[in-house]
Amino acid sequence: MEPIRSRDWYSTPEGQPRGYIRPHALRELWFHTGTACNLSCPFCLEGSKPGDNRLQLLKLVDAEPFIDEAAAMGVEQFSFTGGEPFLAKDLIRILQRASEVAPCLVLTNGTDALHKRIDQLDVLRDSAHPVSFRVSIDSIDRGEHDEGRGEGNFDRAFEGLRLLHARGFHVSIARHMKVDEDTPSVAAQYAALLVEQGLPADLTQVAFPDFLPPGSHADVPGVTTHCMTQFQSEASRRNFMCAFSKMVLKQNNRMRVYACTLVDDDPEYDLGLTLHEAMEQQVSMKHHRCFSCFRYGSSCSEI
Repeated sequence: MEPIRSRDWYSTPEGQPRGYIRPHALRELWFHTGTACNLSCPFCLEGSKPGDNRLQLLKLVDAEPFIDEAAAMGVEQFSFTGGEPFLAKDLIRILQRASEVAPCLVLTNGTDALHKRIDQLDVLRDSAHPVSFRVSIDSIDRGEHDEGRGEGNFDRAFEGLRLLHARGFHVSIARHMKVDEDTPSVAAQYAALLVEQGLPADLTQVAFPDFLPPGSHADVPGVTTHCMTQFQSEASRRNFMCAFSKMVLKQNNRMRVYACTLVDDDPEYDLGLTLHEAMEQQVSMKHHRCFSCFRYGSSCSEI
């Protein structure tokens, strides 16, 4: 049975029926490793910082039941986000366990927390399924990146990328998307920077708009059911992350399933204790970050 939710879950402030997504399959399961991070970035959508425990650090015993449940549901990939995943002491053991079932992707800032544990990753090179890493490079400009991440972290992030690539892991990058940017031009500039940094030019680039810190209330248009049928097709609706993925997190010593990676600051997106329960529920386009998915096709996924 679905939980009781507010009026806003079902309708916009103007009283129009709220758009929604109906999940169709669990292709990807995300794990939130916790909001603790070695950096403190003012734009962080999770509000992560050193010692933060809004979402608690993930342990192997927390993850295993969901790995097994997802495996039985035919999951195609496990992905891990934070905070900084490398602050979770059990991360390598969790990756060993998950990569027995499906490919894994880890999102990291690529700096000191990764560098300190780089040798531990060697046990993952012979996993049944590959483990990949995505490193955040916010801007092609060192100063702009370090303004948000801290001095020296542009170079540390590229060092992390090179360390991972040299060990044979697939790597990609995440970057900031500016409003009305010339995306092909920006992508070409990043490709040139990658070559300059001793990396392949064709690494996958995943661009994100500004999602704002947790608890923010952005002034964006409400996504109605009319929007979802006039401007989206059945096929495109199936490509929204909440249609094919879910995220598991730990909060107040409880494991919970949320609709996707972008809505864990809103308890109305808590879909329950199990993946089966979560996949039976429609997902409202209520959150302001849902508009980014609607407008830009934003997605944290690489599958």
